Amino acid sequence: MTNCEPISTCLSLEVHHMVCNLGLGKVDVPDIEHIVAVSGEVFWEAITFHLRTSDAEEQDLDYIESVKLLGPICKTVHLYLLSLSARQFDDQYGLWFKWTNNRELFVEVFEAIKSSQETAIALSLMKLTACLERALGDVFLMIGKECPFLLRDLLASQELATVFGQSVMNVLRVFLGSPRSLNLRNIMWHGFAAPAEIPPMYTSTLLFLTAGLGQILEGVLPQRNLTLLHRPYFKLTQLEELTVFPDINEEAIAVAEDFIGKSDFVVEIMLPYWREALAAYRNQRYAECVILLVPQLEMGLRKYFTAVNNCPNRLLTAESTTLYTTFDEMLAKYLDNGVKNQLPPALGDPVMEILWDLLNHQEGPRLRDHLSHGELDLKAFPREMASHVVALAVVLLHHCCRGDNGVATEDKCLRMIVSSMRSYCSRFHPIGRLKQQLRHCVESLQKWGEMPRPTLGQTPERPGSDRSSLSGCLLKELVSNLINRLRIVYDEELNPSQYLLVEGQLHLVTELLASHMCTLYCPRAVLEVVSLLRKMTSQCLTVSEQITSGAASRHQQWLNKSLRSRQRQNYLRMLDSVQYLHHVFSLLILLITVELLNAQTMSDKASSECHCYLKFLKSLLQYTENMVTYTSSEKNKWDESWDLTEKMLLKVKNFYNRWHKVTTDCAT
Repeated sequence: MTNCEPISTCLSLEVHHMVCNLGLGKVDVPDIEHIVAVSGEVFWEAITFHLRTSDAEEQDLDYIESVKLLGPICKTVHLYLLSLSARQFDDQYGLWFKWTNNRELFVEVFEAIKSSQETAIALSLMKLTACLERALGDVFLMIGKECPFLLRDLLASQELATVFGQSVMNVLRVFLGSPRSLNLRNIMWHGFAAPAEIPPMYTSTLLFLTAGLGQILEGVLPQRNLTLLHRPYFKLTQLEELTVFPDINEEAIAVAEDFIGKSDFVVEIMLPYWREALAAYRNQRYAECVILLVPQLEMGLRKYFTAVNNCPNRLLTAESTTLYTTFDEMLAKYLDNGVKNQLPPALGDPVMEILWDLLNHQEGPRLRDHLSHGELDLKAFPREMASHVVALAVVLLHHCCRGDNGVATEDKCLRMIVSSMRSYCSRFHPIGRLKQQLRHCVESLQKWGEMPRPTLGQTPERPGSDRSSLSGCLLKELVSNLINRLRIVYDEELNPSQYLLVEGQLHLVTELLASHMCTLYCPRAVLEVVSLLRKMTSQCLTVSEQITSGAASRHQQWLNKSLRSRQRQNYLRMLDSVQYLHHVFSLLILLITVELLNAQTMSDKASSECHCYLKFLKSLLQYTENMVTYTSSEKNKWDESWDLTEKMLLKVKNFYNRWHKVTTDCAT
């Protein structure tokens, strides 16, 4: 990727005109007394008066005329706020930000406006729009049920119009609510706007309007007997699983600072964001570091995307008729015209999987979504997440670095970051989640050996030695079947006799889970199999934990001699079943692991074969669900669990025998 000529803006001609010129015409500005009272109260009518509707039948807003007419209002508001001291602003407006649940953030926005530092104002606009969206969502939920995911849908909702008035919501829509409007939130959070491109008066106006919304609520809440409750913040609990890169220290920051001036990944007009992001990390302002970096990762990837796919026009913001080129499209397998996207092979699977884990997978941190929608507590943003994002940025900067990369990689810190990325496997794809569940199951089953038993002379009653012996033979046969099935996808030559005992089976599961499985663009058939396997694994873990906790509890009651006669007999039956069930569930975990590895072949199967296979997995799921019930402390149905288990094992045996026959016939 190379720069042919400097990029002067990433805003398209129409968007640039709308944002940077339209509201800045040389016209007389109104006096502040027409917009705000001496007490600080916002005169909304003086603002809504300047809205215009289109001539179309639907009477939608005329965004161009509205922006043009609101421009002088914004100038007046901006000059007014600049005339206030921090003390005056806080005294006048502080209480009216309380409804946002983040009063301090809006005071910081005011301080940024007063500083006149372009990057600080741009950063403040991103924080403001995120917090405002979250607060408006809280207001929506006072009378609505499910808050819209998109800000434009939230602003257009009848619920908010009912609380604030339609004309007030239309003012916000001019600033934030449509691709045809100023659309400040989107062009900032998607990395299109350079620091100097957004007129500061728009940040001032949104700050002022947010206080005005608080004033409206102050009257509406008691009048309508409503209580504004704030949703709890989303917690980033996946930090341990994201421990991929070495922790970012001063040396790594220095490497990144060196790279941003050399890498084609960076658009030159965006350099202030990069420098400020690294300074924020150095000063332990981790949320601000990430807020600045994530849009620039998107901008850098967009630049790379347009280069490798030879579509330079996609670098700019789209018009209202075309979607922006965002993370979703850039990380997809195909372009919107059906042509294969060249970005994934250009970046490589590990980087793609890191990006998917960080941004897209539903069970991952979905960092940009949660940040931009105001769902994270910025005051408690974890250093580990910021370190992860900075390290990813270093990888991408290095990937697109001009000059001799060989010289650059002599840096020890850089080598550690780049090399730690190369073995990355997805943590938050359904396959990655299943692997993690299986590891938890292995850990739980390994604890069965520590299960306490009575030391008295009683001999537990057995359901019958013949039955136990028969089941043992069946288990051995199933181990052999599983090893044969494993040979399809596993290169190592395995001897079934090594895996007859629980320890060997669990060790094999651990080894198999360490093997790499590509998760990018899994076919639907594979995901359906993985979904069933995940449900089975969850039930297996529940059974294991119920048995270990139940055994510990019953043992303590045995020692305390608090078990009644029937309970003692039931406890002894439980102990007799434990060893057998230990073998069964370790085998079941091995089966799930083998089927996970084989899941990739599902897309090649005929529909009838897939149907039979899914039916088989669903029957195993039903078994595990029943076992959760039978092994619970309320049921303790140990004889019934034995009968159910034998039926399940026979079903598995018959299925694998049929499968083996089919594959043998096909081979001959």
